[in-house]
Amino acid sequence: MDMYDSALSPAVDIGAGCFLLVVAVFSIVGNLLVLVMAVKRSERMKPPELLSVNLAVTDLGAAVTMYPLAVASAWRHRWVGGDATCVYYAVAGFFFGIASIMNLTGLAIVRFIVSLNLQSPNEKIGWRKVKLLCLWTWLYALIWAMFPFMGWGRYGPEPFGLSCSLAWGQMKHEGFYFVVSMFSFNLVIPSVIIVCCYFGIAIKLYFTYRRSETNSNRIPNIVKLHRRLLVIAVLISLGFIICWSPYAIVSMWSILHESSSIPPQVSLLPCLFAKSSTVYNPLIYYIFSQSFRKEVKQLFLYFSSPICKVSNSINDTSIYMVSTNVKSNVHVVSTTQEIPE
Repeated sequence: MDMYDSALSPAVDIGAGCFLLVVAVFSIVGNLLVLVMAVKRSERMKPPELLSVNLAVTDLGAAVTMYPLAVASAWRHRWVGGDATCVYYAVAGFFFGIASIMNLTGLAIVRFIVSLNLQSPNEKIGWRKVKLLCLWTWLYALIWAMFPFMGWGRYGPEPFGLSCSLAWGQMKHEGFYFVVSMFSFNLVIPSVIIVCCYFGIAIKLYFTYRRSETNSNRIPNIVKLHRRLLVIAVLISLGFIICWSPYAIVSMWSILHESSSIPPQVSLLPCLFAKSSTVYNPLIYYIFSQSFRKEVKQLFLYFSSPICKVSNSINDTSIYMVSTNVKSNVHVVSTTQEIPE
């Protein structure tokens, strides 16, 4: 059988194609909405917010460049285009996947730095640093995506024949150190950094709240705002890691054992689950942010209107924190503006 022929039944192929089509539509629409909201508020955008915009770009890029080809291949019961499209698809998946996890890592670090002094009105991270961080994210992902072309690693079709990625089963010997390095630097270490940063933020919020109980009535409100932002950030990072972990486990199994020992249907499920990671971020924003949900509704109802209401209430659940200027009750009341990062 041709390696690009599907190893699945036609019914499973059709189901997989329908699933990917739904994922593609929701991912493209959701991440476009995030970018539209960012453009509408671009004049008030703060430096850390660029990382969230960058994350939406990576998810949108993956959905646009990969999913239509995967859907067409699934419905055709064979990979479309042969070697050229297979390498293109594998490079795109690897590139956008690494860019996403590195962006999440950078976002966790930036949030941790910002949380070191919740009461300070001064910017901890400037535009230059955030732009360099975003640029580093793309360059880092590009370097890793180019390694297989330099002889370190290899691209190839998945065992079920309807997708392409790193050729895990063909890298048992010459590509073993590439796989170990790739998982270490692009999954294990970033995950540890993300967990440590958000755990540190949680501890900081807890002690800040305890110290402020007898000193101020304003700081607890700021702590509650940061806590909501922390929940959203943790859910986004957790969603990505959970989506890609089954695929990582199956891939490592293919390296350590015979890839043929995994049934095609079993190897398909982690691949589909990993691709669904591009949908969750806009969904989390919509569920947990009243301001984002309100603006999305306004966008659909008043698409041609340039007026967009922005909530300034500290009790409103925002997606991103821009500034929290905390002052005592004698001074001006603290202001919080919610602008997508």
